[in-house]
Amino acid sequence: MQNKKKQYLGTFPVLLIILIVVFLISMSYGAVNISLDEIFGAMKKWLGNSQDMTLNERIFINIRLPRAILCMIVGAALATGGVLMQALFRNPIVEPGLVGTSSGAAFGAALYFVLGTVLKFNAGEWTLPIAACLGGIFSTSMVFFLSGSRQTGKSSIVGLLLTGIAINALFMSGVGFLSYIARDPQARSITFWNLGTLSGASWHSVIIIGAATVLCILVALRYAKQLNALMMGEEEAQYLGINIRRLQFRVLLVNVIMIAVATAFTGVISFVGLIIPHFLRMINGSDNRYLIRNGALAGAVLLSLADLTARLLLRPAELPIGIVTSVIGVPVFIILLRRKNYFF
Repeated sequence: MQNKKKQYLGTFPVLLIILIVVFLISMSYGAVNISLDEIFGAMKKWLGNSQDMTLNERIFINIRLPRAILCMIVGAALATGGVLMQALFRNPIVEPGLVGTSSGAAFGAALYFVLGTVLKFNAGEWTLPIAACLGGIFSTSMVFFLSGSRQTGKSSIVGLLLTGIAINALFMSGVGFLSYIARDPQARSITFWNLGTLSGASWHSVIIIGAATVLCILVALRYAKQLNALMMGEEEAQYLGINIRRLQFRVLLVNVIMIAVATAFTGVISFVGLIIPHFLRMINGSDNRYLIRNGALAGAVLLSLADLTARLLLRPAELPIGIVTSVIGVPVFIILLRRKNYFF
């Protein structure tokens, strides 16, 4: 047991070192390469409130740095959401958006793109994030209340999962309908947003998503032991004094806040929350106290690598990051499944 704990704790500094290296590389390369000297010079001038910056230094401070930080935060949010949802449902194929959060956010964004002017919904630069966040919260609320989660027992867990699949299909059909009636520019905006992008990163989005993600991860750590007990079965967890319904509601609430806020600013990014928990369980096992911490770092590493790839493959243009995570995620996920003997 002591050796296992040391293995868990040893994974954290390794992931932290990898993340720092990837973060430095991510800040240096893109449509415009920025040297380490320019990075340190820009940081020194920025911290000293100096306005005498070169073009590359301004690109770094206003575009590259907030994007790199936002990428890590969103990756941490998606991976942590995946850990929470797979633990709650005790199902390895569950990802953070399966309870309707991502599809609802996509519907909210599509509704804004197509009918925003007609509905006279305008909150400046925050209009799209607000619309997407409201859509994610609304769809997840529908899943929770339509699934009969007011009752405890196995049926509530299965009901949540199946209702989530149905609500996902409903809202994605709504996105399809809005794409069908949209004009070409609107349809392109819907498609691009649904593929995920970090091109709109700003210090405002870093602060908002960062605050929501850090708060939600800290709250999630409080429920790690209860989720560990739930892995033994719902009856066993109830014998240990755990209120299953309350645990469901609180974990879902943490997930929807974290994922809805992240998705609202970056669009739909898939596979990060699906493969990171699998990868870490193969290395360290299923203790959620460590999966949440290590998952946040691993998710940040994976999404940072995906963003770097998206920026470099077609530079100076860039691929939507959702395409890259899917291309990376599908083969990795299949390899993990084969190693776990899920194929017969």
